Amino acid sequence: MKKLKQIVNDVKSLIAESASPAQLTDILWQLICYPPKMPLRLQQEQLLSEAEKFIVTVFDEYFTKKDLQINGFKWGNGKYRVLITHGWGSKAADFTEIITALRENKDLEIIAFDAPASGSSEGELSNLLLFVKAAKAVIQKTGVPNVVIGHSFGSIANVMALNELNIIPSLLISLTPFILLQENFIKTMTAAGVPANAQEAFLQDFNDHYGVPASYYNMPDMYKFDGQLNHWLAYDEHDMILPYSYLKDFLASHPIIRSHNYDNAGHERIIKSAQVISDLVVEVNKAAAN
Repeated sequence: MKKLKQIVNDVKSLIAESASPAQLTDILWQLICYPPKMPLRLQQEQLLSEAEKFIVTVFDEYFTKKDLQINGFKWGNGKYRVLITHGWGSKAADFTEIITALRENKDLEIIAFDAPASGSSEGELSNLLLFVKAAKAVIQKTGVPNVVIGHSFGSIANVMALNELNIIPSLLISLTPFILLQENFIKTMTAAGVPANAQEAFLQDFNDHYGVPASYYNMPDMYKFDGQLNHWLAYDEHDMILPYSYLKDFLASHPIIRSHNYDNAGHERIIKSAQVISDLVVEVNKAAAN
C-alpha cells in the first residue's frame, strides 16, 4: 500500500503545483494501473504451501514489453475443475476461505493464480487485458474449467477470457462483479482530486494507446452468454465500490442470471462471508454432481 499512497501523494502534489493535464497523464497511468499489494497472512501461507505450483507466462505489451511469470496454484485431483480469478489489488490466497471450503469436495480440482503485478507474480503495473491474458494462459495450461469463479475485476476478466476461448462452463460465479471500466477510472481520479480536464486528457490518452475508449471494456458489452450459461451472481446492494445502479441495469438486461443480494457483505469482504461461501459451495457441488 505504500507505493499506492506515494502515487496518490505525487498526483496531489502535481495538482497543487497547477500541472497541466499533459503533465499529469503519466502519473495518472500509474494511479490507474498500479494494483496495491498486501502481504500474506499465516493462514494464506499455509494454504499456498499445500498447493501444487505451476507457472505460465504472458507477454506484457503495455508496460514492461517482456514476458511476465504468472504463478498458479492447484489443490486436489478431482475430475471437476474449478478456476478462480481474483480482483484488482488482490491475489489467489485471498480466496483462502472459499478454497478451504471447496477442498472438502474430493471430486474437485481447484485452480487459482496471481494475475500480472499481483501477489507473487511478476510486474508492477497491470490492466484488464493482462488479467484476461493470464486467465487464458492458465486455462490453456491446466485444461478447460467446469466452474469459473471471479471476484470484482476478475469477473469481467473471466467473461472476456471465456468469450475469446469460446468456452461455456457448467457454472459461472461472479462475486460483486466489475461492470463499467471508464466509470471506475473516473471514480479513482476524482477521489484523488484530479480536475475534469486532466481526467479527459487521460481518457483520450487511453483511447490513443488502445485504439478504443475505456468505455469499450464494459461488462454489458462483453457479456455474450444469454440462454447458454448457468450464471450465479452475488452482490451487496450497498456496495461502496460497485454502485448498485450499474449492476441493476446489467441484471435487468440479463434476467436469466441468478443473483442474490447479501446485505452488508461488502465489496472486498464478500469473498470471506460465511453465508456467501456456504451458498457458493452448494452451487459448485450441485454443478459437479450433474
